[in-house]
Amino acid sequence: MDVRTCRRCGRLFNYMFGTNLCAACKNTLEKDYERTRDYIRDNPGASIKEVSDECEVTINQIEQWLRDGRLEFSKASGVNITCENCGKPVKKGRYCEECTNSMLNTLNSMMDKTKKGKEETSAPKDKSKSSSNKMRFLRK
Repeated sequence: MDVRTCRRCGRLFNYMFGTNLCAACKNTLEKDYERTRDYIRDNPGASIKEVSDECEVTINQIEQWLRDGRLEFSKASGVNITCENCGKPVKKGRYCEECTNSMLNTLNSMMDKTKKGKEETSAPKDKSKSSSNKMRFLRK
């Protein structure tokens, strides 16, 4: 049993996985998110400060929802967060499109190198030795 302290209210709770929040605080946070999401839909030109004041949610929490990809402001609002890699403005998520593509290309090339390395080490070098390792069946 993993007992932790809720980072929001300070109560002890049985931790299963995810964030360090008790069930009551998770429910409250989810209601705050829904209220904020609805306000942004109804007021597409609202600034992040206005949304924070009207929904009684911190600017840091709104930015976290933006980074998680749960919220997105309209272009009219002018709200942006910065790419964690290069600093360019993004509407949602952690990285801009260019950095995301660059990371994907790097990851794919590393995966290809790993696959090639495994194929080389697992491929038999001498065919006569590899045939002795095959399963044989006896005929009656």
